[in-house]
Amino acid sequence: MNEVRRRGPIASLFVWLWDAMNFTRRLVFNIVFFSLAFLLIVLLFSGGGLRPLESRTTLVIAPEGRLVEQFSSDTASRALAHALGDDRDEEIQLRDLLRALDAARTDKRIERVFLRVDRLQPSGYASMREVAAALARLRASGKPVVAFGESFVQEQYLLAAQADEVYLDPMGGLVLEGLDRYRQYYREGLQEKLGVDVHLFKVGEFKSAAEPYVLDAASPQAKEADLFWMNDVWQRYLSDVAKARKLSPKDLAAGIDTMPEGIAAARGDLARYALQQKLVDGLKTQEDVDDLLIQRGVADADAEGGFRQVSLDTYLRHIDPGLPSTDPRPQVAVVVAAGEISGGEQPPGSIGGVSTAALLREARDDENVKALVLRVDSPGGEVFASEQIRREIVALKEAGKPVVVSMGDLAASGGYWISMNADRIYADPSTITGSIGIFGLIPTLPRALDKIGVHTDGVGTTRFAGAFDITRPLDPAVGDVIQSVIDKGYRDFTGRVAQARKQSVEEIDAIARGRVWTGAQAKERGLVDDFGGLQTAIDDAAKRAKLGKPDAYRVRYIEREVTPFERFFASMVESRAGAAWLRESSFAQGVARTMVARSLPNVDADLKLLDAAMQRRPGAPVKALAYCFCRL
Repeated sequence: MNEVRRRGPIASLFVWLWDAMNFTRRLVFNIVFFSLAFLLIVLLFSGGGLRPLESRTTLVIAPEGRLVEQFSSDTASRALAHALGDDRDEEIQLRDLLRALDAARTDKRIERVFLRVDRLQPSGYASMREVAAALARLRASGKPVVAFGESFVQEQYLLAAQADEVYLDPMGGLVLEGLDRYRQYYREGLQEKLGVDVHLFKVGEFKSAAEPYVLDAASPQAKEADLFWMNDVWQRYLSDVAKARKLSPKDLAAGIDTMPEGIAAARGDLARYALQQKLVDGLKTQEDVDDLLIQRGVADADAEGGFRQVSLDTYLRHIDPGLPSTDPRPQVAVVVAAGEISGGEQPPGSIGGVSTAALLREARDDENVKALVLRVDSPGGEVFASEQIRREIVALKEAGKPVVVSMGDLAASGGYWISMNADRIYADPSTITGSIGIFGLIPTLPRALDKIGVHTDGVGTTRFAGAFDITRPLDPAVGDVIQSVIDKGYRDFTGRVAQARKQSVEEIDAIARGRVWTGAQAKERGLVDDFGGLQTAIDDAAKRAKLGKPDAYRVRYIEREVTPFERFFASMVESRAGAAWLRESSFAQGVARTMVARSLPNVDADLKLLDAAMQRRPGAPVKALAYCFCRL
């Protein structure tokens, strides 16, 4: 039998060295190979990077989708949807639009702005007035603004009216009609048709958020309160449009009252009617306006429309710093609280009692953050989640960091709860706020189950064991318990507002009771300190922290960071090659086939609220809600 010959120590050393060299060679080769492959992919999909921005460029502001305070999806998902041509959920951040307009005002490369807002889905009048003010500043700087639309709704027209020239397609239309607020009411359908009994517990005769579940029509108190704040918003709208168009609010209002006669005189031509009302300066097609911009600007055969231009998205990339900054300057942090307030962790575009509180805590723990602005655009939601966020605001102030609230379109009910303890509250005169009130809903289903032959029975060890089971009738004594909880919630709300706003509980109760106010009406009643937009709030916060001039500090939004992969993936699918591949691939076609249509937004919101009310918090007989259905 042959014996296996063992290597000597010197031979083993050389073998080990050879293996190590081979491993190192392969490792280095693989690193170089994959680095080059990655670089090749980046170059392939980057589209060659940004082209330099030339002089005499027209900035094209043509946003499509909803105007929002904060994106509700991540960077990669937005880029993918855009590449697939799915614009149903497209969003434009208000801060991005404002930043571009303010930068263009002093950017010598931008000669004029072409404004097309007829595909923008407005969120509310406060944010639209903030954009309108930015357009007015741009126009006042001497930069011409030309607006065009195939048709305008009145919210879009508020922005178009700020332009030096407003053009409408000859086949388009523009009709100012006023504000309305109509909702669906479900009492008959729920109680009589389905057998679902909805029990409402509330404080405040004006707290109308849950009325649709127990009434067949709006209560007189709801109509009174709604008409009061809506008239204030509408009169301000007429004044804003009249000022921009050099008309009188009285003439605009008269034009609405005599609209049938005016349209008949124009032989049903809505575009001609808008021209006769002096709402637009002329009737032109898109091609006509392109020719106008070619004549006034610089011709560019390779550009869409034939004139030298830069889109909003591309311009933002030109003015953005790019990678996260290591700027050592002190910071004014901005935390966005947009959407409904719910418990726990919630994604961007909504407010979570845990997740939003964590963002505020991050600002408190960061030594570089010297002051905070809370940007609020919320109808409210869960009371406990709202209180979690309010406590973090108090903790920030106790840590010596000033807190300023900037109210957007809506900061009502729970949205006011999280705002009230700020050092100063700013709102637009057309912001919707107030609605200081609490309610709870409990639906019970025994009659509904009876209809299909299902019955509930059993035993409990005490009188109240199983008393909150929605498949059983609601015991009146349990109703008394729930109402006591709601009463306590209202006392907490008004008591905290009174302490924060340095008024008596009686004074707050007189303007609370669930009543909704505009920003102007709220300021008259001491619920808001002053008028101003987000920049005004940032300036105030910096001043309170004694940070000096604007160039002595920087503004930082505290939100979920974009990962390197999301940044790369977005860059890839936004390129021409990436977008073309996705559109042609079976993957894209499969995604498109699986998309479903949205349900009616009002009904969807109502049912979501009812569902949320059914999910009680542990240890509580009812989930107390501070919510307001007061967005136009």
